[in-house]
Amino acid sequence: MAAPSDSSGSSGPSDPSRPPTSPAPPVWEIPERIHRRRWAILSTLMLSLLIVVLDNSILNVAMKTIATPSPAGLGATQSELEWAINSYTLVFAGLLFTSGLLGDRLGRKKVLLFGLAVFGTGSVLAAFAGSPTELIVFRAVMGLGGAFVMPATLAVLMNVFEREEQPKAIGVWAGGVGLAIAIGPIAGGLLLDRFWWGSVFLVNVPIVLIALIAMLILVPDSKDPRPGRLDPVGVLLSVVGLVLLVYGIIKGGQLADFTAPQVYGTIAGGVVVLAAFVVHQKRSDHPSIDIGYFRNPAFCAAIAAIALVFFSLMGVTFFIVFYVQSVRGYSPLQAGLLILPLAAAQMIFAPRARLAVDRYGARAVCAFSMFVVADTMVGLLLLDVDSPIWIMEALFFLQGAAMAHIMPPVTVTVMQALPREKAGSGSALNNVFRQVGGTLGVAVLGSLLSTTYRDGIQGRLDAMPGIPAGARHAAGESIEATLGLAGRLGPAGRSLVAAADDAFIDAMHVTALSSAAVSVLGAGLVLAFLPGKMGPAPQAAEPRDERRAGAAR
Repeated sequence: MAAPSDSSGSSGPSDPSRPPTSPAPPVWEIPERIHRRRWAILSTLMLSLLIVVLDNSILNVAMKTIATPSPAGLGATQSELEWAINSYTLVFAGLLFTSGLLGDRLGRKKVLLFGLAVFGTGSVLAAFAGSPTELIVFRAVMGLGGAFVMPATLAVLMNVFEREEQPKAIGVWAGGVGLAIAIGPIAGGLLLDRFWWGSVFLVNVPIVLIALIAMLILVPDSKDPRPGRLDPVGVLLSVVGLVLLVYGIIKGGQLADFTAPQVYGTIAGGVVVLAAFVVHQKRSDHPSIDIGYFRNPAFCAAIAAIALVFFSLMGVTFFIVFYVQSVRGYSPLQAGLLILPLAAAQMIFAPRARLAVDRYGARAVCAFSMFVVADTMVGLLLLDVDSPIWIMEALFFLQGAAMAHIMPPVTVTVMQALPREKAGSGSALNNVFRQVGGTLGVAVLGSLLSTTYRDGIQGRLDAMPGIPAGARHAAGESIEATLGLAGRLGPAGRSLVAAADDAFIDAMHVTALSSAAVSVLGAGLVLAFLPGKMGPAPQAAEPRDERRAGAAR
């Protein structure tokens, strides 16, 4: 970005006894050459964003293949499979805020290039992992790279688009997130039909190389011109607090029990450390983030809306995959295609959400859309073992369209509440709450699904003679486990399959209603605190001497 100018606008020698006769050029004025190629820059950012978001959803399709014994897979256990996903999430979420700070301090382009290089390296290593342990470690490396990519894309966007175009650009950015979530299962299914399981990681490499080259050519660097001193204590507290919080949430989801001491103890520890982070930031003379932003009700409502939307989105995509594959019998590729309306609607409507916001205001649009999300969750009660699949497709399209009218305006509210030179920190906050919300959605709704399913199927399992108690208990863990037992029982297991389907449908309905309640809560927060119209632009950062000169004028 353009560096702060020291020019006073005078052609002759400056006289320190006189104030400047003309104002200094705007510190954050965007050079014309950057302005002309801003949409090409956004395309490059979208490419970087695509692989980071896509990688998590693409891995879900490969889980069964990775679980098969060598040489077709790695013979990973259920716990190892879960940690192949969670190691990425844990590192990614824990370092998001730190990476945003480093982007503001060192330069967002540098951070992006570093993140992409690390992500690409981790992808190659994961593709050729020789054991489940290696896969878990290399997935953590990918999480490290992704943590440096995700916030920087939004921060660069805020610095190459003028304020008037930021809602449109953020709409495209948000649409890309939704698209990547749905493309993952489709791409994974296609790759696994033709290649070995490692191809779901190796496919990242050519995309990373293209993104690196395009970024070197197109993307300008930008950073905070006055970053102040580094805050190592704040950085450490943020990392430890986020890691503990996310680990506790993940563990609660794995155990399907948030009352276990190891779960609530870890979550409580994370909350305490994050509270210490807040206290430290309020007392520090060089804080990593100005806690004063959280005194703004609109800012807090927007942050909460982001978390709650992704709570619902990740939760529903988690349990609907089991419904489509385990209950309805569709293949992984077909399951990915069936989720496509959710992404297609986001891709279509997110870039246009600003039109509705301009006409009706952010509060009305977001609140209405939250209620639509809740209605579509309630609509999932129409799904059973033989309902027409177009009902689910229609609900997904409506849900995607509603989410497309939530994410852009709330993201704009968050990003425009902070000065431009703090775009990395703002983007990091946006992504931290998005990640924590999504992780909570999978963990909490997944736990609710598992608990309700076990309650529904346990009576049927207990009534079956000749099955050891340990096998009955294991079969009640999930519908996949129950169907595995039914398959070993032969013809006698057919009635168990029907009972498993019914128990899962009931559990899915309870989970969908809970997700609807969360969306209604989000709508209430938006109605209460989000502004109807966007406020004035924040002041651009200026060097301290320029501010004093402006006051003298």
